[in-house]
Amino acid sequence: MKLLLAFPVLLGLGVQPIVAQAIVAQERKVDPTFLHRAISQVEPREVDLSAAGCRYKPLFGTGDSEPEVVRGFVRFGELTLSPKAACKPVTYPTEEQAYVIMEGQGILHYGATVAPIRRHDFTYLPAGIAHWVENKSDDGLTLYVMGFRVPEGTLPPTRLLMSNYDDVKKVTVSGHPDSVLYQLLMGDVNSKRDRLAAGHLLTSLYLMEFQPGGTNFPHHHDSEEEIYVLLDGEGQIVAGSGMNGIEGLFPAKTGDAYFFRLNCTVGFYNSQAGPAHILGVRSLYPRPGLTLP
Repeated sequence: MKLLLAFPVLLGLGVQPIVAQAIVAQERKVDPTFLHRAISQVEPREVDLSAAGCRYKPLFGTGDSEPEVVRGFVRFGELTLSPKAACKPVTYPTEEQAYVIMEGQGILHYGATVAPIRRHDFTYLPAGIAHWVENKSDDGLTLYVMGFRVPEGTLPPTRLLMSNYDDVKKVTVSGHPDSVLYQLLMGDVNSKRDRLAAGHLLTSLYLMEFQPGGTNFPHHHDSEEEIYVLLDGEGQIVAGSGMNGIEGLFPAKTGDAYFFRLNCTVGFYNSQAGPAHILGVRSLYPRPGLTLP
């Protein structure tokens, strides 16, 4: 009887029972610091560009199970087209996009422009211009689709911007060791170092080539979100760290994709087995009052 009487007295004093605290903790959802997806395990989802023979695997953002975690990114996913297939035309008034062709060849429809695309091409797709991909070949076509939030009315470039990353020089980047070489594919509209100067919320699209045992040194970005896709090789991804500075290390293999939130510690340690390549992209975090280039 004394125990039963004590329970309401505790409530009256503002002391929460342990059971009540556990319930509150279970109901509160905390956004993860990073997200991991194994591309081979992601199922295609129906999205606005989906059609017969055009399949989209959502890795982060639109179509994913946790779209609210990404803020500057709208989407990042893998698009595959069967032979003779085409995707539906799409137009996004508040989203700039970039495509990177990984395998195959096809046609990019960009407004009234029709342009051939091939393996390792990358292109900028501004907000407000209709675009879609068509595969007229007898082989499959695979590409990465990435989108970034921009204000409606963001001005497009005067022409279609496209290049091929096999033609982009490999360079070292200040602050990172020589064991990793960068191909700087696309930066913002003011970029002087990237092959294409195009993005507004997009700040950097790049490839990293790691030597056996190489690393880009764990680091963080205080104004940008970031995505890594391990194109080949294996090693350890760094995703976050504790108050003692010890890095969070996770085994990574070909086809692993990671999204890193603002200020998350990020990096990669390559194995000794051979070289590894990562496709990376960074996007400004859309803080209130953010001014885009």
